[in-house]
Amino acid sequence: MNAVGLVAFALVGATKAIREEFDLFGVTVVGLATAFAGGATRDVLVGRVPLVLRSFGEISLALLGVALAVCAHIVLDAADEHPATLVADAIGLAAFTTAGAIVATNVGVSGFGVVAVATINAVGGGALADLLLGRQPFVLFDDFYASCAVLGGVAYWLAASIGGSPGPAAALCASVTVCTRLLAVSLDWHLPTAQRLGRHWRRR
Repeated sequence: MNAVGLVAFALVGATKAIREEFDLFGVTVVGLATAFAGGATRDVLVGRVPLVLRSFGEISLALLGVALAVCAHIVLDAADEHPATLVADAIGLAAFTTAGAIVATNVGVSGFGVVAVATINAVGGGALADLLLGRQPFVLFDDFYASCAVLGGVAYWLAASIGGSPGPAAALCASVTVCTRLLAVSLDWHLPTAQRLGRHWRRR
């Protein structure tokens, strides 16, 4: 799960930087930040040295994602909006949500902790990438994105709580996360804002 998430999120982050016309160094930095920030935060929260500092293989996977992003930009128009990029983002979100839930469960945190760590693992990299790109993290707006990770983390915790083995619980978590994200993109799901709720209430 972690390997899949690294490649997918490095590709997505690098694609965003390419759209903003960063040079290749900047593209690489944003791609690596997207791939590693969430997992590094997860590892710090559970009291272990981040994987990125322990294995060169982690860096290699993320660099593969960056290279794929550059190649995609060369051969595709608007690579950041291509369905393949959107699917890669959903897969990365699901993979990191699941990886975070597994790590949190293995260290024995509460159900809330499992969901929180899974969500941070999934969206932390994207939030840092947005800051590097000079914009507010989109996970804090009304896009139905972090909510998918929350639902996936809850699904994992529920499956593990009723005695399910780790494999099926992980599969359920990944499925819930990726399916809800793809549905959100396809059906344009958004969470309500306070302003929308206020306008709706006043119209009544």
